[in-house]
Amino acid sequence: MASKTSRTSKTPAYKCAECGWTTVKWVGRCGECQAWGTVEETGATVARTTAATTVLEPARRIAEVDGTTAAFLPTGVDELDRVLGGGLVPGAVILLAGEPGVGKSTLLLDVAAKFARTGQDVLYVTGEESAAQVKLRAERIDAVAHTLYLSAETDLGQALGQVEKLEPKLLIVDSVQTLSSADVEGSAGGVSQVREVAASIIAAAKRRNMTTLLVGHVTKDGSIAGPRLLEHLVDVVCQFEGERHSRLRLLRAVKNRYGATDDVGCFDLNEAGIEGLADPSGLFVSRTREPVSGTCITVTMEGRRPLLAEVQSLLAESASSQPRRATSGLDSSRVAMLLAVLQQRAGCILHKDDSYVATVGGVKLSEPATDLAVALAVASAKARKALPQRLIAFGEVGLAGEVRPVPGINQRIHEAQRLGFTHAVVPASPNGPGPIPEGFSVREVAHLAEALELLIT
Repeated sequence: MASKTSRTSKTPAYKCAECGWTTVKWVGRCGECQAWGTVEETGATVARTTAATTVLEPARRIAEVDGTTAAFLPTGVDELDRVLGGGLVPGAVILLAGEPGVGKSTLLLDVAAKFARTGQDVLYVTGEESAAQVKLRAERIDAVAHTLYLSAETDLGQALGQVEKLEPKLLIVDSVQTLSSADVEGSAGGVSQVREVAASIIAAAKRRNMTTLLVGHVTKDGSIAGPRLLEHLVDVVCQFEGERHSRLRLLRAVKNRYGATDDVGCFDLNEAGIEGLADPSGLFVSRTREPVSGTCITVTMEGRRPLLAEVQSLLAESASSQPRRATSGLDSSRVAMLLAVLQQRAGCILHKDDSYVATVGGVKLSEPATDLAVALAVASAKARKALPQRLIAFGEVGLAGEVRPVPGINQRIHEAQRLGFTHAVVPASPNGPGPIPEGFSVREVAHLAEALELLIT
């Protein structure tokens, strides 16, 4: 009787380079992250190790683990510490992403120098500039320290060799897309190279309990370049934002294993370097001796942080049958909606006027709580009458003209009082605005028409 020969067939596997999703056949679009052109053949699926091995370090009760080894270390930059939740955690890997020219390298060089001045060794690996170029920027921003070491490397093996030799407490890699491994195919910045570089650096950071800061590039739509796996591997992901023609820079934590992600750090990027702004409201509020019509101050929330900003409006009689609607720093569609609400619900005739609405200092206001300030600024420009001095206004305006409550009313009021304002127009809420500071008056309004009475009285 003829025996049958059993044959083991290997089914080719395909894997998404962005998120790691696998499938048995090739597809053009990943079924998990919906990215196009990221599914690649990886060969047969290999079974994972299931056999138990000798345990080198037994598991411990969580109460017995020494948590002091992971205590926060201040960086010397208060605004960065605010976003990170208290400072740098030993062994943590932090990814800082942002558009070109926003100031990532300047910020990290400042952090490196201040951390090095505490007596700790810091290694700054740059793959985009030479050591001499980094030294010039360090001298300009006063970031030269005795224990700050520079290394211009693009090879991953050489960079890890520098870490092995120096054993720094803080490692900065600028940027992760410029390093490449000789053991992996592809050019620097490719998906496979970024994955290998990040995994190797993270393994070294965890093994040595070395805090690591990685600079990452962003794509045209503002998302972090490279595989999505990079964001999953690191402990903290921060976005550094700012307009090219504005000095203000905002630092946000998108992911933070050691703290909250609802706080924002503010920085001022100038010729002398980058400085933290504990009170950035002065950049967003103009200083005029006399009240001017068409202006209104509002308080917006950036995470848990209240910031004062000024909205300005200018109306001019239109020479066209289609009046112009121009905005800067505000959502144009939302401003158009508010203009329609003002005309239909509050009797403010605007259909024959060109309208220009902008913010001061280049700040972008996207929070619905700024609606009331925009409406008051436009109405003030139409009436050619200035609003009372030291007045703030915030609240969301609906299509029916109602003024809806917004979160953090009491916090916004206290911030305005701290900066010298004495009056506020706020949405009416069932629980009220909360404790009012002494000498501060609050007017609650339920409809836009009630708020516009300020221009009549």
